[in-house]
Amino acid sequence: MRKSSAILAALCVSVFVVGTSEYLVAGLLPQVARDLGVSVGAAGQTVTAYGLGVVVGGPVVTLLTARVPRKGLALSLMLLFAAGSAVSAFAGSYEALLAGRVLSSLSHAAFFALSLVVASRVVPEDRVGRATAAVVSGLTVSTLLGVPLGALLGERTTWRTPFVVLTVLALLGVALLAAVLPRQDAESAGARAEIGVMAQRPVLLAIATTAVGFAGVATVFTYVAPLLTEVTGFPAFVVSLLLLAYGGGSFLGNVIAGRLTDRAPAATLRGVFAALAALLAVTPFAITWKPTAVLVVLMLGLLATATIAPLQGLILRHAQRAPTLAVSVNVGAFQLATALGSVVGGVLVAAGALRWTGVAGAVLSALGLVVSCYALPSRPEDDAALTTESGTVTTA
Repeated sequence: MRKSSAILAALCVSVFVVGTSEYLVAGLLPQVARDLGVSVGAAGQTVTAYGLGVVVGGPVVTLLTARVPRKGLALSLMLLFAAGSAVSAFAGSYEALLAGRVLSSLSHAAFFALSLVVASRVVPEDRVGRATAAVVSGLTVSTLLGVPLGALLGERTTWRTPFVVLTVLALLGVALLAAVLPRQDAESAGARAEIGVMAQRPVLLAIATTAVGFAGVATVFTYVAPLLTEVTGFPAFVVSLLLLAYGGGSFLGNVIAGRLTDRAPAATLRGVFAALAALLAVTPFAITWKPTAVLVVLMLGLLATATIAPLQGLILRHAQRAPTLAVSVNVGAFQLATALGSVVGGVLVAAGALRWTGVAGAVLSALGLVVSCYALPSRPEDDAALTTESGTVTTA
């Protein structure tokens, strides 16, 4: 297991670097706007451009590289990310920054999907959920530490400095992956096999579960800061501490869900969505009292990332013959879920119903639960069979 642990650690570190880039610029918008002579709103479009690059570019890059050996592809994608970060760091214009952000985003979904597939191939089949959680923890730590530390560094120096650091870290990630990743052939016979597997009904339902169910989290979390200040009455500095606690809960929830996924993937996914729907439904009432508001934030953090391991594990098991495209599209589905949730929550906020975003979030999570029932077996014996149906190849 020592070799597989080193591989998972290298993938986790690399995913942390890539994940930090996604929302890093969001904390530096005023500096970017002043330096490049654009409005803060225009600077914010660099976040949108990155998200679109993940949703659209991820599947395209995955299809184009379906026949490329996995180790070489991982190194190439990290080099592409490093190049995009370098372009962003030294961008002399707004257009150049947009180009750098899009360039980096093209590697995001493809690298994350590849990391999950590689991780599932280097551990025994009864540890795939934990391996998935190990890779995903790179994303949770990037949200918990990478983004705020990068924003702090940018405030103390210049907004370009964090992108320089990301470039250096990406290159170090390349060296680390080159040292520990085993040589693996391409996962499929090519793009046709990837498309064929992704078009299967269980895979499409799993992706739909992600897009609809996770949107419930985004509906509330996108507006959690004003919710805690305007409805609960917390001062801004307390909200910052609560968001840090949310990040800690997210890390813990991801680890726990990974272990539970190995034991009962179907029950774990349905249980998480049911708990999310219930939590979001009581949020409008719990948020009015400070002690229960704190509990809501902690529980939301715990449950939000607990959806990732069982959802990605479901994709890996249903699409085991050629899983990379399906996992890449599912990564984009998380982006779409965030966008959908933000829009739904934004409509309610504009209507003066900030407190009631939890109700809309509960409806979306409940819909995710319903869809997941069609994507997953409903009988315990089928759940047990699902945990052993994937043909995992162990190199540890």
